[in-house]
Amino acid sequence: MKFAAPAPAPASPWIAFLISVLLVSSVSALSPRLLRQPNSKKYLTTKALWFNQTLDHFSPYDHRQFGQRYYEFLDHFTHNGPIFLEICGESVCPGIPNDYISVLANKFGAAVVSLEHRYYGMSSPFNSLTTENLKYLSSKQALFDLAIFRQYYQESLNLKLNKSNVENPWFVFGVSYSGALSAWFRLKFPHLTCGSLASSAVIQAIYNFTEFDKQIGISAGPECKAVLQEITRLVDERLASNDKEVKLMFGAAELKIDGDFLYYLADAAVTAFQYGNPDKLCNPLIEAKKAGEDIVKAYATYVRENYGDDVATYNQQNLKKTALNVNSGDRLWWFQVCTEVAYFQVAPSNDSIRSPRVDTRYHLDLCKNVFGEGIYPDVDATNVYYGGTKIAGSKIIFTNGSQDPWRHASKQTSSPDMPSYLISCHNCGHGTDMRGCPQSPLVPEGDAKKCSSPDAVRKVRQKITDNIDLWLSLCLVSGRSSM
Repeated sequence: MKFAAPAPAPASPWIAFLISVLLVSSVSALSPRLLRQPNSKKYLTTKALWFNQTLDHFSPYDHRQFGQRYYEFLDHFTHNGPIFLEICGESVCPGIPNDYISVLANKFGAAVVSLEHRYYGMSSPFNSLTTENLKYLSSKQALFDLAIFRQYYQESLNLKLNKSNVENPWFVFGVSYSGALSAWFRLKFPHLTCGSLASSAVIQAIYNFTEFDKQIGISAGPECKAVLQEITRLVDERLASNDKEVKLMFGAAELKIDGDFLYYLADAAVTAFQYGNPDKLCNPLIEAKKAGEDIVKAYATYVRENYGDDVATYNQQNLKKTALNVNSGDRLWWFQVCTEVAYFQVAPSNDSIRSPRVDTRYHLDLCKNVFGEGIYPDVDATNVYYGGTKIAGSKIIFTNGSQDPWRHASKQTSSPDMPSYLISCHNCGHGTDMRGCPQSPLVPEGDAKKCSSPDAVRKVRQKITDNIDLWLSLCLVSGRSSM
């Protein structure tokens, strides 16, 4: 099969602006908001390459294409070595992150390639992100993007090395949503990869994700949990009496909808546990409580100093904007939330940390307000298509951090040919196996030394290495790229 030649960077009016703010992190947040870490030193490469991708893989007559951005890192590559495909997720992809994959690539003599997810960053088929134009944004389309790219890149590499009909063994990596894509890619295209690492992979679409909030309570511990619950109760009371004053205290006066504001406050706490910074949040709040200080004010200080830059991403008026810009990822991920996976982080019926006003109705109203009538997540269809936590795949490694609330949407029990490992420690969160503790800054080995139990990370990393070694060997023995 022949594929189109590489496409030049798409000429569009927004590209110059995006280049000026190129170094926006590709770290998946799934809050569902996105975190940003601008620092080029945290990438193995930021040199963009392009090829022409099919817009609609499921239409026999629509042959439109768009420019899709990708990256390659060949410093460790031996010509007969494997190719590691690191999947970019639900945000701008400015390069290949310098996380633990660089260590693995060095060990196995692997090339590392990474494909930007359709619509995100510079890989958008359209200059306007209207609801109608977003109909080609889905995990199913993204998986076919990866399959087409995998074939294209193998052919282009063969040309570069003056080889023909050569199939290097491929292995796929992903964290968070891209971790789910990694598992689903092995499930749907087992002949195209020797195996997959699905780190913190959210493979189960969940309508009312109450386990998310319950895990935050467990990760916080009794003392911090009680303070966070009291803060939520006090904020709810103050919103009723003077909403402008309390929103101004948190630097979030622009959030006119109370649900948006309460979601923002909940996420500000969530990220501390999700990304390995529990003490940074809990210690000052517990101290303020013991000293008889205003704990709402103490939390407001934490939020402004650590999460203040993200206020606008919680504003539904911003989510409704269809112009393509560097913040478009928020609208794009919400579209996937509102059509495929939900993950509605709602308050449990009792013992909740977040406000009970962040409920199912809030999420459904957001979907309707931002995207229009008839937009809602068909989670049953998603789970039927992929299997959820009953995924019937093979040669997929699942990993999760003990403190990460997203692990309850992942596969946490091992099954034949699909091992699942839990990394347990005080600050082990999202993607700890690839990124260490905390998630920022990214360094080559993810800095396992900063985890409260470095041995827990090292043991799982060794198991990952052993599985990759075994599955790549099976590919080579079979003389095929997969088995």
